[in-house]
Order: sequence, then C-alpha cells, then structure tokens
Amino acid sequence: TSMISKWEKIMEVSWHLVFSVRINGQLVALKVIRMKTDEGIPFTAIREASLLKHLKHANVVLLHDIIHTRETLTFVFEYVVRKAFSLMQQFPIFMFQLLRALSYIHSRRILHRDLKPHNLLISYLGELKLADFGLARSKSIPAQNFSSEVVTLCYRPPDVLMGSIRYSTALDMWGAGCIFIEMLQGAPAFAGGSDELEQLQNIWTVKNGWMDGGAANRLYAQSLLLCIRLEQLSCKTDDLVQKMLRLVPTERISAQEALQHPYFSTLPAPIMHLRDGKTTTC
Repeated sequence: TSMISKWEKIMEVSWHLVFSVRINGQLVALKVIRMKTDEGIPFTAIREASLLKHLKHANVVLLHDIIHTRETLTFVFEYVVRKAFSLMQQFPIFMFQLLRALSYIHSRRILHRDLKPHNLLISYLGELKLADFGLARSKSIPAQNFSSEVVTLCYRPPDVLMGSIRYSTALDMWGAGCIFIEMLQGAPAFAGGSDELEQLQNIWTVKNGWMDGGAANRLYAQSLLLCIRLEQLSCKTDDLVQKMLRLVPTERISAQEALQHPYFSTLPAPIMHLRDGKTTTC
C-alpha cells in the first residue's frame, strides 16, 4: 500500500491541476487532468502520454506512471522545482541543456512545438528539464503536414506565422533562439503580438524594417539575417544567435550542430559530457 502525504497545489488551469506530493517518501508531481464529460480524455493528454512514456533523458521531465480513473487521468512526474526564468544566470549551461533535450527528441523524430520559458523546469541542482509535451508531435513521415496553430506567438517562426504547415525541427530551433535572447536581455526577443500579422511586424521591426509586398516570396529565395538589438555580444554568442534565428527554416542550425558551436567551448568538461539517462532531481 502506498503512503501518500503532504499534498500541495502548485498550479491550476482550466482543464488540469498540478500537485506536489510525497508517495512512500518520494516527492513527485501529479498532473491531474479532468475528464471532459462528452469528449473523454483530452487529445493533448493522450498525445503527451504516448510520447513521454518513451522518452528517457536527463534533460526531459520523467514520467513515472499514469493513473486512470473514471473522473481523472493523472500523470506522475518526477518533481522538479520551477525556478524563476529571470534568475537564470548561467546562460551557456542552461542553453546547452536545452539543446541536449532538443537534440534527443529530434533524433527520435519528435517536435515539441511549444518552446517557451514556462515549459522549462530547473532543479535545485541546476538541471534543466524540458516539460509539457501536450502539443508535441511525432514526425514519422518526412512530408507530413501539421497545424500552423502551434507555439505561443512570440516564439513562433515567420514561416509558421505565414501559415506554413510543412515544418520540421527548425520550428523548435527558432523557439530555442528566442529563449536564448530572452535569457541574455531579460525580455522577449520579439514582443508578443495580438495576432500573426502583428507578430510578423514585430520580427521585421527588430530586423530594422518591415517587408514589402514581395518579401514573403524572397524569404525562401535568399538568406536573410536578423539584426538582434543586443549590445556587447561576443562574436561567438552573436554567431550562434544568428544561426538559430535564420528566417529560412532549412538554414537554421540543428540542435546537434549547435551543441558543437564554439559558444560552448568554455563549459567545464563534466557539463560537456553529461550522461543522457536519469539524473537525481529535487
């Protein structure tokens, strides 16, 4: 019989609650999903469960178990303290861990499709964990079409903002680049717009000029670099940022390539050779 104690609600949204709880002395996080009376289990929950049960990596939140009752579906996750994003001071270490997580899921043909600071968890030990796979998809067919209604607007790449439904891992790399900029400057790279057009305008404003009528076609005809408004970036930092935020998706650096970038050359050897399996979290 399991001993359960010390329930504490962490968050509540429209369709699920998250608790921290001790089960047989082990601290875990419970994501309790309310069943929809007419529709049953939300499809995002089914998708998240089917993907996470196969993912075992030090930088991806670990799913221990799934408990199904008539009223709820409960995911039992490892417990990771959600540290305030603004307190992230070790930019290279956290970016390296995020790229490790992306390299891992991309190698398994999985797109996260919802990269943003809120979905990054940080343990007391400084371990970054990629979480919330509710919008993730398995890209089993190279030419498979997807919805363009993914990713929070200010982390969505221009090609998807313009309606592209044939995207790949470059979608996540744009989001990672936006997070990188947010780490460096303490504010979003492209301030959130109210709709796709306004968000495109925000991106081109940062680029120093809105596109004219033919720019959408030229987007795929030539390499356009973004001029990020950041001062005193080192050459290595600037180079990595630019490669992650290329406007042409096929020209964006991959997660595996980014891990080899000179920006990370000064990381300590233990960081560069982190194991991929389970880690101790708290």
